[in-house]
Amino acid sequence: MSKFSAKGPSQRQLRVGENVRHALTQLLQRGEVQDDLIERTVISISEVSMSPDLKIATCYVSPLGGGDAKPIIKALASHAKFIRGRLARQLNQMKYMPEFRFREDTSFDNFAKIDAILHSDEVKRDLEDDE
Repeated sequence: MSKFSAKGPSQRQLRVGENVRHALTQLLQRGEVQDDLIERTVISISEVSMSPDLKIATCYVSPLGGGDAKPIIKALASHAKFIRGRLARQLNQMKYMPEFRFREDTSFDNFAKIDAILHSDEVKRDLEDDE
């Protein structure tokens, strides 16, 4: 899902990403973003991955209960500057306030596909043959 170097993100990137995710979640829970779609949809932010220089925050979002995430991502992207300004107060320990980018979180779909494969008749048959 995230694009990092071969050795993965640093501890600092992970810590800052989690702080940004927490602050963004609180902002959305309080309903500070004035958008009908965002206000009436429960949004899950599963991960925020930070660039190595901490200037870009890629937020992976999905609507809870399923549904199309594209309109939500478009709405969040249109309010990205407002969100950045609001979070500057909570994340005042950061030297630079990151630019926010929103992407669809497809990890739940991937988990569902893997689960379906593991419970398929072919896999069950193969496991029975080994025994």
